Amino acid sequence: MPDLNLIQKIAIWVIPVLLAVTLHEAAHGWVANRLGDPTARMLGRLTINPLKHVDPVGTILVPAVLLLFHSSFLFGWAKPVPISPRNFKSPRRDMAMVGAAGPLANLLMAILWSVVARIGLYLPASAAHISEPLILLGVAGIFVNILLMVFNLIPLPPLDGGRVASGLMPRDWARNYDRIEPYGLFIIFGLILLGQFGFNIFGLILWPPTAVLLTVLATVAGFHGNEFIAWLQMLI
Repeated sequence: MPDLNLIQKIAIWVIPVLLAVTLHEAAHGWVANRLGDPTARMLGRLTINPLKHVDPVGTILVPAVLLLFHSSFLFGWAKPVPISPRNFKSPRRDMAMVGAAGPLANLLMAILWSVVARIGLYLPASAAHISEPLILLGVAGIFVNILLMVFNLIPLPPLDGGRVASGLMPRDWARNYDRIEPYGLFIIFGLILLGQFGFNIFGLILWPPTAVLLTVLATVAGFHGNEFIAWLQMLI
């Protein structure tokens, strides 16, 4: 296994992270457009160009600060795709479908990255200069997409899981539930801060489903035993 310096690690993470964020947001806009709301398309947000989706605070500043303070949980967000529910035929159902689109896109990307890792694993040893970058990219892609998917499925507005949960609730319940949204980010930050004092609530919520999905995709990629974790540790 290669010994990576900081620049090499950053170079490996850049492509999977940017694709995970941009395609997640583009998926929201694509599904909204298919369901009758052209807002994202008209504003040029149905694109994989990261510059259209990067939020200076959520994508850059917040993760950088958390890394600086050695946070036990890394958190950030992209610029939300604009959605106009009034354009939908069934606003509550369609908003739930739009919300589910982002995490589904991350799952599909994680599967594709497992294929990339599998290709790297099955290349001959003489092609290490090709196989090792493919394996590292695949591992990073699997990890970041699964983590982003599971995190966004937490049923807390304004996360995607909150959109889905609201669409599945009775209308009166959903109306009260949606009132949480203005406070959702503050709740998330509060839980992250609790993690710094040993109350790692996010870890308890996120890690079990994340571990299961990582194990499944590591198997699909062709890793054996703790090989996936060993490659991941090289990138952290």
